[in-house]
Amino acid sequence: MDLRNTLNLPDPDFTIPMKADLPKLEPAILAKWEEGQIYHAIQKARKDAPTFVLHDGPPYTNSPVHIGTALNKILKDFVVKSRTMMGFRAPYVPGFDNHGLPIEQAVMKKFSEQKISPSVVQLRKACREHAAVYLGVQTEQFKRLGVFGLWERPYATMDFRFEAEIVRVFRRMVLGGYVYKGLRPTLWSPTSRTALADTEIVYKDHVSKAIYVRFPLLEDPNKLFEKFANFYTIIWTTTPWTIPANLAVAFHPLFEYAVVRVGLDHYLVLESLVPKLAEVLGWSDYKIVEKLDGINLEHAKFKHPIFDRPSIAVMAEYVTTEDGTGVVHTAPSHGRDDFYTGQKYGLPVPNTVDERGILTAETGEFEGVSYKDCDTVVVNRLREVGALLLVSDYLHSYPYAERDEKPVIFRATEQWFVAIDHDKLRDRMMAEIPGIQWFPPQGQNRIEAMVSGRPDWCISRQRPWGVGIPVFYGAKTRTPVLDPVAIEAVAKLVEREGSDAWFERDAADILPPGYVHPETGETEFVKETDVLDVWFDSGSTSLCVLEGNVEPQWKEPWPADLYLEGSDQHRGWFNSSLVIGTATRGAAPYRQVVTHGWVLDDKGMKLSKRLGNAVDPVEASDKYGADVIRQWVASVDYANDVRISDNLLKQFGDNYRTIRNTFRFLLGNLSGLKPGDDVSLLGLDEWIIEQVDLLVASCWESYTTYDFGAVINSIHNFCAKELSKQYLDSIKDRMYCEVADSPLRKSGQLACRYALTNIVKLVAPILAFTAEETWTKMGGSESVHAQLLDRPSLERLEDIEGSELQNRFSAIWMVREDVFAAFEQWKGTDGIKDTQDVIVTIVESGETLRVLRTFETPELAILFKMSWVELEEGEQAVAFRKSPYLRCERSRIRRPDVEMVGDIPLTKRDRLAVGL
Repeated sequence: MDLRNTLNLPDPDFTIPMKADLPKLEPAILAKWEEGQIYHAIQKARKDAPTFVLHDGPPYTNSPVHIGTALNKILKDFVVKSRTMMGFRAPYVPGFDNHGLPIEQAVMKKFSEQKISPSVVQLRKACREHAAVYLGVQTEQFKRLGVFGLWERPYATMDFRFEAEIVRVFRRMVLGGYVYKGLRPTLWSPTSRTALADTEIVYKDHVSKAIYVRFPLLEDPNKLFEKFANFYTIIWTTTPWTIPANLAVAFHPLFEYAVVRVGLDHYLVLESLVPKLAEVLGWSDYKIVEKLDGINLEHAKFKHPIFDRPSIAVMAEYVTTEDGTGVVHTAPSHGRDDFYTGQKYGLPVPNTVDERGILTAETGEFEGVSYKDCDTVVVNRLREVGALLLVSDYLHSYPYAERDEKPVIFRATEQWFVAIDHDKLRDRMMAEIPGIQWFPPQGQNRIEAMVSGRPDWCISRQRPWGVGIPVFYGAKTRTPVLDPVAIEAVAKLVEREGSDAWFERDAADILPPGYVHPETGETEFVKETDVLDVWFDSGSTSLCVLEGNVEPQWKEPWPADLYLEGSDQHRGWFNSSLVIGTATRGAAPYRQVVTHGWVLDDKGMKLSKRLGNAVDPVEASDKYGADVIRQWVASVDYANDVRISDNLLKQFGDNYRTIRNTFRFLLGNLSGLKPGDDVSLLGLDEWIIEQVDLLVASCWESYTTYDFGAVINSIHNFCAKELSKQYLDSIKDRMYCEVADSPLRKSGQLACRYALTNIVKLVAPILAFTAEETWTKMGGSESVHAQLLDRPSLERLEDIEGSELQNRFSAIWMVREDVFAAFEQWKGTDGIKDTQDVIVTIVESGETLRVLRTFETPELAILFKMSWVELEEGEQAVAFRKSPYLRCERSRIRRPDVEMVGDIPLTKRDRLAVGL
């Protein structure tokens, strides 16, 4: 007799294959989703459900998707899919950011390679085409990663109607009184030749030339220093290029200053810094000859060290006692503090550096010199005139443009701003922040620091690719027109022809016929040439998308439930969106904010093609499978910087296989089980069902708080321990060896089906493809992603927690672990290696012994995988001895009831199963 054929072994055709072959499987599932319009089917099924809106932060369409963007998009997909399965209607409108410098730089590189200098119109057309190409590329890549969404109608900031709505958001800001044009010191990128907002700046270590420069006394209105010959004050600065722009030296009105005699010279510096200065400047023999308060120095005049003009003594409370000399070099054109101090004292703001970072005619002999070369040119000139006391390299934190990673400068220019303190906007923004849930919680501190300390928002950029600032000027007076009627005329033009038309049409073609300047009465106009900051574009998206004016099918409740982006967006998108939302609608545009870190290689290095450590998410999907990428995203602590490499993905592939193989085993044992089958469950089967319910409840809470790591780790550990190591290991005998329709086997099948059904649904938001594959094999007609998670009730959970059933099996598994550990030590005695070859004697007492005695001995033998189990009362111990029983040829177990049938040893159960 072929006993193997009498066993109920898992049917390989009924279950999923052991080898996933995800790179081949996933495209087939994608095609199925596409054919069935899965996203729309789910939205239709949830049309009456409560709504959960994740508003998408738009990635730049300047290149294919990189692994950081993939991390972001997959995290969002986890949210959308999990909220959908939790019973919400969770629409997802993907977004794309099409304007701005990254796209312009990519396009200009192509023109440069062709030696073409494009016009603004040519450049804009090329940028639009470039963005459109990568919008398509990224769409297909995101779909390949299993991300659901309204891919046939995403929002794109360069769409004509979207650009028009951005113009209308600008109009709303104007109506609220928030927009103004003014001469202000702004961060300026000489490489990109544009103003930048503080949100576009990162700080890096930078080596500057630090110089100590002396300024001779020119006028002493209070006659304080008449008795001192050769009298100077000393400034310290790390920006030699601003020396030609110096117009003042600042003293703190409340600090005490000292006149220090050094040889024949006298120097006026902060008294508390004299010892430090003496050491730095090499004053071996010096003496403080007088002290006076800073307030007495106001309006004194010192001579500029190079030019024949005065440098006024002014008062400023930002002067510190930490570094320098206590006297601050002041150039109103090149610093925020300098500018506002200059305004207070009526100082001019000369244009000393142009948009390229080249010094202008205002700097006299330095005209045409790059600001970078001033470290040499200006320093040498100071040395020549005897004004330089010391020059040295100085390492400090310095502002860089985030986009091109090049240093920036402060430059006073006329720009358009959003007034952050108008109508108490800053205070209202600060009041909104505590009412928002931040994940992780420290995000609240970051955004509060950004908002409380931010200056007015510079929203103008001197670049060609963006939404033109919709402002006209009187042709003669240059007085700007901030008239809603004129701005709406621009919006209507842009809606018809796109923002390119702003750069192509004359003012007269845009404004209503006979339009008159509201302030000056002029009838001839010129247009603003600057474009809006791209953060204004993206900061407007909640209004442009959720209000439904651009596309009715996008319309959803405002504010959004969730924003999810990288942690750098506290100073970026979260910030600009908060400004615009609070200004236009009186509230933050989001209820919750989730942030994630950067992706690094396995050594903690930044990913780059140059270093050869970059991981392409699509290539990795085609190699390992998108589900392995998704498992990686779920498993890492995304709130911090995360690591990736081929080796790490292989490790996550191993974790993936643990879950897959568990699904495979569970499903393989369901062959022959009919939908209506029902029997009384065995205790072990009830136990695993209760454990599944506890798992679902735990993962539900983790999904709620976006703790995807807890979800996937709980599922993985559950598959590895509660299922594989404990439950499945214990039911194999009856699943394989009982007759096919035995109530004992049916009980196990029902429990396996319950576990598989719930765990497949539970993991579906993360392992989107594998869950779909398994669900289809289970006979599911609809997609698994259209299903609802079965959340256990509180009453159910209370019944499970601490129940007698849970206590029984908790004790069993603890003792079982001890027995297995003891057997590993004993194994090899008498050549025995198989647990079925031994009888175990377990010595226990108290509650543990009571619980063990609630199990029948054959059941204990199955649970402990032993030939037989004996229980004794006493001090805890475990003993083994060789089993005297025959081994059943069919089930491979040794039991007292094994008898020879002919020449075949079989248990009573196995004899009945084969009809002997």
